[in-house]
Amino acid sequence: MSYSKEEKYTPTGLNEELGEHYKEILRLLGENPDREGLLKTPERVAKSMQFLTHGYQMDPVAILNSAKFKEEYKQIVLVKDIELYSLCEHHMLPFYGKAHVAYIPNGFITGLSKIPRVVDAFARRLQVQERLTVQIRDCIQETLNPLGVAVVIEAAHMCMQIRGVQKQNSVTTTSAFTGAFMKNPKTREEFMRLIGSKLH
Repeated sequence: MSYSKEEKYTPTGLNEELGEHYKEILRLLGENPDREGLLKTPERVAKSMQFLTHGYQMDPVAILNSAKFKEEYKQIVLVKDIELYSLCEHHMLPFYGKAHVAYIPNGFITGLSKIPRVVDAFARRLQVQERLTVQIRDCIQETLNPLGVAVVIEAAHMCMQIRGVQKQNSVTTTSAFTGAFMKNPKTREEFMRLIGSKLH
């Protein structure tokens, strides 16, 4: 094989410490953490939580700068339907959906794959959707200094679906704009039309 991709998990003391806490949680819930089906559950959950929150170890500014190129293109660059998975910081339950991110270059562009990576860097943390939307916007604005940035996130929240109000089909939409997307209604309308169009 000329190419292979490997994901590595490096065990640390953190994994053992988290595992001990999850073992105690099982006990407090009335379970027996020493029974066969639960013996490895604390370790599995510890690994899972480290994966779900690995955004804390990612630097979104460095991600954008790793593929920053001079280019005179000054029209909308849109990456839409970016799959998004995060954890609600209030209940530590997942919320998931799609992010639509656009910017208008001002002398610099970034590699297209870097936009979804920035989304992941902020999403893979304990979050609220409102803050997540603004963090993505501000990172792109401050790093690339474009003429404008637009971010729309549509997500379903399990804290609303499986507990509390238990509304299965509700979707939350948040948006954040800078520059031309905020000042020019036609530019914003073009962005909204593009994310709603069925071009693919």
